[in-house]
Amino acid sequence: MEASGKRICRQKQVIFFFLLGLFQEGAGEPRRYSVVEETEGNSFVTNLAKDLSLGQREFSRRGVRILSKGNKLHLQLNQETGELLLNEKLDREELCGHTEPCVLRFQLMLESPLEFFQAELQIIDINDHSPEFLDKEMLLKVSESSPSGTTFPLKNAQDMDVGQNNIENYVISPNPYFRVLTRKRSDGRKYPELVLEKALDREEEPELKLTLTAQDGGSPPRSGTAQIHVEVVDFNDNAPEFQQLIYRVQIPENSPIGFLIVTVSATDVDLGVNGEVSYSLFQASDEISKTFAINPLTGEIRLREQLDFERVQSYEVNIEARDAGSFTGKCAVLIQVTDVNGHAPEVTMSAFTSPISENSPEMVVAVFSVLDLDSGENGKISCSIQEDLPFFLKSSVENFYTLLTERPLDRENTAEYNITITVTDLGTPILKTHLNITVQVSDVNDNSPIFTQAS
Repeated sequence: MEASGKRICRQKQVIFFFLLGLFQEGAGEPRRYSVVEETEGNSFVTNLAKDLSLGQREFSRRGVRILSKGNKLHLQLNQETGELLLNEKLDREELCGHTEPCVLRFQLMLESPLEFFQAELQIIDINDHSPEFLDKEMLLKVSESSPSGTTFPLKNAQDMDVGQNNIENYVISPNPYFRVLTRKRSDGRKYPELVLEKALDREEEPELKLTLTAQDGGSPPRSGTAQIHVEVVDFNDNAPEFQQLIYRVQIPENSPIGFLIVTVSATDVDLGVNGEVSYSLFQASDEISKTFAINPLTGEIRLREQLDFERVQSYEVNIEARDAGSFTGKCAVLIQVTDVNGHAPEVTMSAFTSPISENSPEMVVAVFSVLDLDSGENGKISCSIQEDLPFFLKSSVENFYTLLTERPLDRENTAEYNITITVTDLGTPILKTHLNITVQVSDVNDNSPIFTQAS
């Protein structure tokens, strides 16, 4: 009996080290592939059989599967040839927005024996969007007393492409008064700034009409235009000045709509209507405009829409203070969104085996992944099952877990197990998710007939 127990122990050790070797092999550097966006569906990406150094027959036998977070598959696998193909035409801007590089991560799971590999598919941008101004016409009021060298920031164009396919520079139609500079904001976006080269004379020329062109760096390049109407106004020699050029604030993501974020303040030393200041959002994107609102009289900035830390962690809101004449002042409000534990962990079952044979050594019952959309401690996860069951959990790569039998099972003793997988995050408050599975034990012929009476 003691020798039999030692053999079982050695078998457990062999299986443990074998599975550990599989997980370690899959935990290395991910396999990297790339495809140009807008490539048609069913296009060839790679041959996984060759990449994994498997023959065609062995590849089919191993049962290769593609896994991704949320089971959203952009790829399909031909089990006979090993070819990895696009499931559909991919739009880089729809998948990643302005995030670069645009990388879709997935896992390769070989079922028999169990083995994992990490992989990445990078979506390469093409120049398929032209720069576009949200406002096709802009009104710029310039005092005739403005000295040469005075600058006037203008609203920027937007381009959904990234990298060199994004906006490269701005040009202005030929005129004797203004030139344009291309400036870069802290978030990397480029905006135009008019520079006064020659003093204006309202009596001589009361208005100007200019064409502003935004050009991207693609090949071939694309462009978009806007019209600028320059109105030359009479004497007003002081611009509003903010008490701070940069305001920095933090706000929890669960702050209610209408929440007062900060109050900005600017003063103008001019008298009368030339000293009256009004506030507005400047160069505001659709995202900024729908999320924040500013009181034009008081400078109070309030929340218009619920925040989501997992979607956007920070905002740069540019504010303009304008007097009743032609001058403006600018400041920036840097808003940092802080995380609140608002998402419960998610469990996705990748593989499940039931029934399982009794008297078998350590077996893989289920493979599942866990995901928490929160960040930091709020996104850290622990996983457990009941303590009185002959099963245990083992962590693998990229938040994947396997459920295994702890010892050979006896169907005559217990024919069915109800297992509750509990996934808990480490946030405040603690959020939990439960997944209930039923594992049935199938019979093997391991008992001899017994008479009910000896004689």
